[in-house]
Amino acid sequence: MELLYDALGKPMDNPNIKVIHIAGTNGKGSVALKVAIALQSAGHDVGIVTSPHISSFRERIQINGRLISEDEVGEYLSQILRICDEQSIPATFFEITTALAFLYFSKKHTNVVVLETGLGGRLDATNVIKRPCLCIITSIGLEHTALLGDTVEKIAAEKAGIIKQDVPILVTANVPHDVIQQCAKEKGAEGYYTCNSVLKDEKDIPSTSRNRVECFDYDKENSRTAMAALKLLDMKSKETNGSSFIFFPITDDHIKQGISKRPICRFEERRYHASSLSEKKVAVNVILDIAHNPPAMRVLFRKLEATYPKQKKRLVIGFSAEKDLIKCAQIILSSVPDPSSIHLTEASNLRAAKLEAIFQAEPALKQSNYNTENRSVAVQVTSALQLALERNEVLVVCGSVFLMSEAREVLGIKEPRDSKQITNVAGSGLQKCKEKQLLLK
Repeated sequence: MELLYDALGKPMDNPNIKVIHIAGTNGKGSVALKVAIALQSAGHDVGIVTSPHISSFRERIQINGRLISEDEVGEYLSQILRICDEQSIPATFFEITTALAFLYFSKKHTNVVVLETGLGGRLDATNVIKRPCLCIITSIGLEHTALLGDTVEKIAAEKAGIIKQDVPILVTANVPHDVIQQCAKEKGAEGYYTCNSVLKDEKDIPSTSRNRVECFDYDKENSRTAMAALKLLDMKSKETNGSSFIFFPITDDHIKQGISKRPICRFEERRYHASSLSEKKVAVNVILDIAHNPPAMRVLFRKLEATYPKQKKRLVIGFSAEKDLIKCAQIILSSVPDPSSIHLTEASNLRAAKLEAIFQAEPALKQSNYNTENRSVAVQVTSALQLALERNEVLVVCGSVFLMSEAREVLGIKEPRDSKQITNVAGSGLQKCKEKQLLLK
């Protein structure tokens, strides 16, 4: 990535581009979106880099809410792939995509970039930037343990690799502070800030009570983190007269606009309507949530209990192969103990967990609904929808981001999707990585 970044002219080193760098296990995408929207409302041209995408590769790279166009992907990606070939740079798919974003933002003269790490922090492709104006670390849990470490402390140290000298670091509550504080001290960070210290309150983990069920609310935590980040940016800007930070004032109205937004597939509630044989319209509540690791799943099922206490839940679920399948399965069965209410699927992605691996992790799931001849998401979503309609159940689609595009298509959700042209262009980079066995993201 260093080689590729240098070959592109180090586009993010431009002092006119202010970068906000975000790492963490859960919540970093939501925090990125909320911060980006607030800064856009304050008058900035804001680029945002997030991953993975839901329905279109182009979702990963946006300016002011506008997806990079197919023509722009083709133009800039071709340049990057040519550089990789000419200079024998063995870049991965995620590294190529990150370079594409950096080149695009530079060409479009974006003045603020909100940058989400892909995996970890220290060795992440996004960490080639040398001087962000703010670093943020959201909640940390056990994930990608083979690459990042087998304890929360080791993972936190990897995430803390984004901390830079003389740059402030904002950290949420759900992290091992001693580890990150030590990293901040060693790297000479400008200051170590928490949401409590910036917002000057003593609130603990955000929670909500509904139907007498107390549950953690990730969106409240993410909103609070985004609010603290924006207020910290505004404070630092005033201290330095905007020389190193964002120089447009960030008002409470701008912050309110940002934190009110919620990304899709984060406890996204939909109402699916279908016509019955009697020509009466029937409907089912559908929840789309990319909860994909044990901490996120615990929060999801607690919130389901609080939101729909009297309705049975029907699940369509699939996993990525690197997840803790045993713990995820245990959480699922503790909330939905009847396997006949569970539909297992296998996303058409190289990283999807095989049905056989899921059964090995939890043999009880052999009694669930699945189809070894046709493992597609569409088959199980269609079947689950029909049963949920007949039985007045809530349908929940969760477990992996890779399920969502196909599920959303079955539900009739209209949104940008990749044409054959963009699939071929983006896919050429993916194929290069696959051939070199370097695919990480």
